[in-house]
Amino acid sequence: MQRTKARRGAALITGLVLVGAACGSSSSSESGATTTAGAATTAAAATTTAGAATTAGGATTTAGAATGSKAGALANFTGTTPLVKLSDDFQKRLKEVDPALKDVNYAAETYDAIMVIALAAEEAKTDGIEYASKINGITKGGEKCTTFVQCRDLIKAGKDVDYDGVSGPIEFNGNGEPLSASYGVQVMSDKNRLDDTKTTYKLAKAAASAAVPEVKVEGTRKGDGELKIGSILPQTGSLAFLGPPEFAAFDLAIKEINAAGGVLGKPVVGSKGDSGDATTDTVNQTTDRLLGENVDAIIGAASSGVSLKVIDKITGAGVVQFSPANTSDTLSTYPDKGLYFRTAPPDVLQGAVIADLVVSGGAKNVAIIARNDAYGTGLAGVVEKGVTDGGGKVVYKKIYDEKQEKFATEAGEIKAATPDAIVVIGFDESSKILSALVEAGIGPSKIKTYGCDGNIGNALGENFDAGK
Repeated sequence: MQRTKARRGAALITGLVLVGAACGSSSSSESGATTTAGAATTAAAATTTAGAATTAGGATTTAGAATGSKAGALANFTGTTPLVKLSDDFQKRLKEVDPALKDVNYAAETYDAIMVIALAAEEAKTDGIEYASKINGITKGGEKCTTFVQCRDLIKAGKDVDYDGVSGPIEFNGNGEPLSASYGVQVMSDKNRLDDTKTTYKLAKAAASAAVPEVKVEGTRKGDGELKIGSILPQTGSLAFLGPPEFAAFDLAIKEINAAGGVLGKPVVGSKGDSGDATTDTVNQTTDRLLGENVDAIIGAASSGVSLKVIDKITGAGVVQFSPANTSDTLSTYPDKGLYFRTAPPDVLQGAVIADLVVSGGAKNVAIIARNDAYGTGLAGVVEKGVTDGGGKVVYKKIYDEKQEKFATEAGEIKAATPDAIVVIGFDESSKILSALVEAGIGPSKIKTYGCDGNIGNALGENFDAGK
């Protein structure tokens, strides 16, 4: 199983293609352009990059923030995150659960993870470990359906289903992860908040040769007829900004499943818990509590590093772990007993999208600064390969301690390297990195600066403005 998965990783890197798709706030269209990882892609409409401030409609703005100024200093900071254009109806339903919701990062992926689990249990007719072997099949090969009720009714009629959820078509590989993903390319405005009118979308696909056989489920855990789903999602820690949309989607999915009659004839039971981050032991404490409650699945963690702290404990107990946000390539080849799944795509896809943005934006000399964990080092490596394969040069690369508080030294080193683009791969500490870059006179309004799913969002602007 390990060797098969390793071959899959290499095939994915060499076979990856990007399909350019650009859209504003109300429509989307795909261009015919494709490229291998790292090569420039021309989208159907102009994609905004840091510093240039070009909207899809051709209008331009300038980010005239002076060195050290907070106002507008993040204008045109551009980041990627797994994202499709979410329907107004889905966003409305989320906000009915949490009226204070500001971002929607990984809400769709969380919602779909729970739907897939519920449908797999319906098909297996049990909440015991056997349902895990049905999860991959729920996402491919059968009759298309887009809601729990549609899919459940098809299952009850004895038909095979192919669930396409709010996060898009989620066809799983044999090891329980997507082979393609839509990425939102999001841009910060001169108010240091996301400018939704500038969001564009890119589709990243792995070649067909990247597929691996089904990983056999190992274990004998019995069910009790009541589907129980727990969560290890970030209420605290460096990814706490991702918590609200994930928790809202967790509650929404269970609410809607139960309104439709539940699973196996009973309401689904949800039990939410905090994951903290990799610097704390919060996730172990929460996981122990959830396993003590006899949950059948655990949603999370958001951080790949945090998931790696508990994956053996969860899968060793015969329980499904299903993350909406893990992206580390390490998890593609992890010996997980066939019980780990994720709706978020691996970093080999996101890294190629970021590298493509950098190269197609005209950068030749690139600086990369990334946190020292499975997420940061993995994504940085893929971005570096994509940039060099695309004809660029990485003139500076720094892997920093995830507990680090000050980044003036790194900002000075980046400035001395004279890059024409900077890639920041981090979590909420990214606001401190960007502040240091602004103070050094090389912030997003001066040099094209790119982020990732770990930092792009309105919470980044709020932290930046508050000096956090």
